[in-house]
Amino acid sequence: MQNDEDVRWDQKEMPFTEHLRELRNRLLISLATVGGIAVLLFLPSQYVIRWMVHTYFQGVQLHAFGPADVIITEFKFSIVGGIVVGLPVLLYQTWMFVVPAIHPRTRRMVYGYLAPSILLAFTGLAFAHFIVIPRVVHALLLITNAVATPTFGVGPTLNFVLILLGIFAIIFQMPIVLVGLARLGIVSGATLRRYRRHAFFGFFVLGGVAAPDGNPLTMALIALPMYALYEISIWIIALLERSWRPQSSLNPSAASRAGDPS
Repeated sequence: MQNDEDVRWDQKEMPFTEHLRELRNRLLISLATVGGIAVLLFLPSQYVIRWMVHTYFQGVQLHAFGPADVIITEFKFSIVGGIVVGLPVLLYQTWMFVVPAIHPRTRRMVYGYLAPSILLAFTGLAFAHFIVIPRVVHALLLITNAVATPTFGVGPTLNFVLILLGIFAIIFQMPIVLVGLARLGIVSGATLRRYRRHAFFGFFVLGGVAAPDGNPLTMALIALPMYALYEISIWIIALLERSWRPQSSLNPSAASRAGDPS
């Protein structure tokens, strides 16, 4: 039985110029949001940077190799902070731009996955903060101290930390992506199980590409969580497929449309 929203839904055509006008307005709102938050975070950024250095690089003094290194680093950190803090506004503006072309069933699926996605992103940040970054930094310092005196620049050091935090916030979205693809009928639990070995190899290749320092430990700490999340996704999909199957068998036409929301 179709929902009233499904019956009323249609893709209303808009002139191309109207699309451009709406895109411009939403981009301006997004840029103003990020810029405003970045301005507010610029002064506090130096204290956050000091905290990050003390937390991850205890006993290591950072150096500025140019007169503008520190202010550029603080500016960069403020922009990243503006994007992170303003992410709800950015996602809202993006969603409101694309939602008219999305079928109501797909919209409900996106709404249902939003809270788990945010939770997994914070889990990824916590994993990087408590497990990955301390171990990677410790290993790199041991290697460096064996042959040289650590002299780290403030800019590259902050980039290294931010890249790792961002990588793990994205990596931990894997269950959401795979479950969503399975719900749309693009993949299945059986397919994912069949390609376990390929996925394992691919994750280590991706870990080697994504590792900002080329350290084998960093590669492993990126690849192994990805594979663990891959296996967890298989179990989640296997459980959910049991609940999807009865609905499909009761309504064959709905099953045929499951993979094509449009």
